[in-house]
Amino acid sequence: MEYTVSLMTLADVDDVAEIERQSFPIPWSRAAFVDELTRNERALYIVVRDESGTAAGYGGMWLVCEEAHVTNVAVRSDRRRRGAGTAIMIALMGMAQARGASRMTLEVRVSNRPAQELYRRLGFVPAGVRPRYYMDNREDALIMWLDDISSALRALDGRQDADAE
Repeated sequence: MEYTVSLMTLADVDDVAEIERQSFPIPWSRAAFVDELTRNERALYIVVRDESGTAAGYGGMWLVCEEAHVTNVAVRSDRRRRGAGTAIMIALMGMAQARGASRMTLEVRVSNRPAQELYRRLGFVPAGVRPRYYMDNREDALIMWLDDISSALRALDGRQDADAE
């Protein structure tokens, strides 16, 4: 499925808040997204839309020095397992690199194997555990790092070129 990526605007917040509610036991509030968009100069958030123009998912990160910290990735429940998560992450990686980041990190629930596999396919590697990180059930978070965004994006381009042949 093809997706278009755009920077999140205040007009997207209601759609994003709904995706957030579908995705997480303790979702960020609408106000939290407004705050990120209007007050956090280190934040960058995107929305991916499917062919119909529907917001299929969103992602966000904070850019600090030469590192990007992924804060959120979520896909609308009826659009999962169709490439939206991959589109979000590749877009975030490209935007992070364009803004001077060379490394990227994120936390993911230890029980969320599909997300971990996505991140591994994109070049992230496990680097540690944050015990009892998630507030809803005190689940541990797996910390994952991508140490060279440029190399990972080149490798992904190479795979896409090979798939096209």
